[in-house]
Amino acid sequence: MRYLPHTAEDRQAMLATIGFANDEALFVDVPAHARLSGPVAGLSLTKSEIEVERHLQALAAKNRPAGSMASFLGCGAYRHHVPASVDYIIQRGEFLTSYTPYQPEIAQGTLQYLFEFQTQVALLTGMEVANASMYDAATSCVEAVMMANRITRRGKAILSGALHPHYRETVETHGRFSGFAVEALAPSPDGLKGLAERIDAKTSCVVVQYPNVFGRLEDFSALAAACQKAGALLVCAVPEILSMGAVTPPGDMGADIVVAEGQSIGNPLNFGGPYVGLFAAKEKYVRQMPGRLCGETVDADGKRGWVLTLSTREQHIRREKATSNICTNSGLCALAFTVHLSLLGEQGMAQLAALNHAHASLLADKLGAIKGVELLNDAFFNEFALRLPRDAASVVDALVAKGVLGGVPGGRLWPGNADMANLLIVAATETNTQAEMDLFASALAAELGGVL
Repeated sequence: MRYLPHTAEDRQAMLATIGFANDEALFVDVPAHARLSGPVAGLSLTKSEIEVERHLQALAAKNRPAGSMASFLGCGAYRHHVPASVDYIIQRGEFLTSYTPYQPEIAQGTLQYLFEFQTQVALLTGMEVANASMYDAATSCVEAVMMANRITRRGKAILSGALHPHYRETVETHGRFSGFAVEALAPSPDGLKGLAERIDAKTSCVVVQYPNVFGRLEDFSALAAACQKAGALLVCAVPEILSMGAVTPPGDMGADIVVAEGQSIGNPLNFGGPYVGLFAAKEKYVRQMPGRLCGETVDADGKRGWVLTLSTREQHIRREKATSNICTNSGLCALAFTVHLSLLGEQGMAQLAALNHAHASLLADKLGAIKGVELLNDAFFNEFALRLPRDAASVVDALVAKGVLGGVPGGRLWPGNADMANLLIVAATETNTQAEMDLFASALAAELGGVL
């Protein structure tokens, strides 16, 4: 029996306080098809615990996990090999049970790895400072826009048409309720097209993605200069942090703020999270950064130690002065990132990145050679876009029956956009074998009626 302390009168009073007449009005933003209006289909209310477990396991078995067949899924969540040593280290009790440090002097071990994590992120992105992580790249992207608003005292963000639509939607949602304007360009593989011309006196920042959601690598140095000239900031989102082992980091091209998804290093695929958001910036903006920063110091006896240097959050200063209301970081995910990257080292990181690019290049050659398939990228890391002769979603469904998860169809990312319906975004990592790539190519050719 559930214990519900609130009476019907209590719930009605709470609804009245926040301006809703009933429960239905409170959940109006949840689509009707996603709401449970009665018992779970096929599951009666009188089954035992073990029967419920079996029923739910049977439902879960209908899913096709990315590791169960040849997977070429990407678009912000990538399948990489995580060494067993990473999990072994983070499973230690002092790490596994630790929480975000509110009393940092007690948790020296936690502060030390966060300090090292920050150092790694700053080096990877080519920036001067980094914080101790955030939820994921999408929420980091929002925090970057709000940080740019604070710095410039302006209130309009311009989003590239090649920014991941989930990042764009997250920024737009926050903008709608936080009072800043968002101008998002239509989806286009040319992510820099039309951005510089739209910067005006109200623009706080321009947000680009690198590599962009279509997998293209673009030089945004000229855009960075245009932003600087207009008094706006350039925010760069990196969905695949492993790419930093092979390409010019955003900081070297003039980005003011870099946000990224760190899942690819140390963290397995978890659809829905937890992931680990990375956040780095130029040092002159450090006091406007959200989240926490750990610093190195010495104690009264001259012994080396670490402290929570900056944490402009509501627990420490007046709420209206807080630069972030994110309530925790992804501490264990950040630790996994730090451990894996430490094990790789600079040379290992570069080798792993090169291996990813080699696999993607080989696969692009195979798929691009199929009659009717057009490769849209001229420069990419481990992900690229194809234009198919027909709807990509139906092709992906057909490939599943042949044992291949063949990428993310454009219709899933941009529903209702006819220009994107035939687009297929494909990723290849070090986990994909030659046999898997051959299987993908032959299956796609057969499905399209083409030849290799």
